[in-house]
Amino acid sequence: MLKFIPYVLKSLWRHRARTLLTVSGTAVALLVFCFIGAVQQGLLALTSGDDAGRTLIVFQENRFCPQSSRLPQDYAGDIAKLSGVQDVVPVKVFTNNCRASLDAIVFQGMPPEKLKAWRDLDLQSGSWSAFSSQDDAAFVGVDVATRRGLGVGDKFTIGDVSVVVQGVFHSATAADNNLIFTQLEFLQRARGANDVGTVTMLEVHLNDTADPEALAKQIDQAFHAGPVGTTTRTKGMFQADTLADLAELIGFVHWLGYACVGLVLSLVATTTVMAVQDRIKEHAVLQTLGLRPLRVFGLVLTESLLLSTLGGVLGVAGSVLLLSLSGMSIAAEGVTIAFEPSVNLAIQGVAVAVVVGILAGLAPGWQASRTEIVSALRHA
Repeated sequence: MLKFIPYVLKSLWRHRARTLLTVSGTAVALLVFCFIGAVQQGLLALTSGDDAGRTLIVFQENRFCPQSSRLPQDYAGDIAKLSGVQDVVPVKVFTNNCRASLDAIVFQGMPPEKLKAWRDLDLQSGSWSAFSSQDDAAFVGVDVATRRGLGVGDKFTIGDVSVVVQGVFHSATAADNNLIFTQLEFLQRARGANDVGTVTMLEVHLNDTADPEALAKQIDQAFHAGPVGTTTRTKGMFQADTLADLAELIGFVHWLGYACVGLVLSLVATTTVMAVQDRIKEHAVLQTLGLRPLRVFGLVLTESLLLSTLGGVLGVAGSVLLLSLSGMSIAAEGVTIAFEPSVNLAIQGVAVAVVVGILAGLAPGWQASRTEIVSALRHA
């Protein structure tokens, strides 16, 4: 079959306008398919990551937006004394938009030593010493830095918060690349109100023997009669609850991905049928020269496979390039979903294109192979 590849390529080139339209349509559909897959992958990473079940988030009871949660920072000391607790990190969160947004800016303030211990930050530029020694210093995630054009030494203002960039970092956790980290006390004082002594949430890291559910109930019971009630959940459950409405929308968009696959199938199949109709007489001549019907079937199937695979590869490559360069994300109530490309997603996209190419060529290939030679030769 390999010796017939030049023939197949010449057949495609003969109708280059139709070929180009089919390949470009397939590429766009696969780009959308991979884009949707990246969003779903980002959501899954938030709710089922390594620390999603071993870290507890303590939030103020009946509060949702970070600005509305005000926990006493002293709660951290009480929680740290509980059996099974490895460490407690007080976190102050500020965001310029609590609603779903593609360009939300999320600040997280925490003590520098806690930040260094519990966030996997690989500094691309800047230093920890500069961050620790300057009150309004900030570490900016690489995706935020790319979107906003920020570098070390730049001053960045959003709302009432102004910071000086003292480092740009990359994190293995994709969502963290869309955050800006500051010192806790700075963010407590930044908006003009003296919030020293209060935090948005407490991040409770557990040891290997702790029972997350039992400890969450114990924490809530301990502060039930206190000045501020709490709601404690695992990090994965907290993020899933926070993004519940957005997750439903993403789940609906999932069907759009299937629609894109159907579009590719329809597009490639239609083009292949048209090609077969145009070459009825040609296929009859090939069979007259000795080509068996199975070989004619293979030629049509190869043509369909090449169209779909070429469009799929271009679409996957375009989606990976777009997602890598743009650093896109969506945030809601201070929780960020990163649109992250991956090797698995790229392989899945190409595999879909290959399978669709084979399926789209079955019916036209069967039609071409079953053509009656005499009637086909009479075809004008």
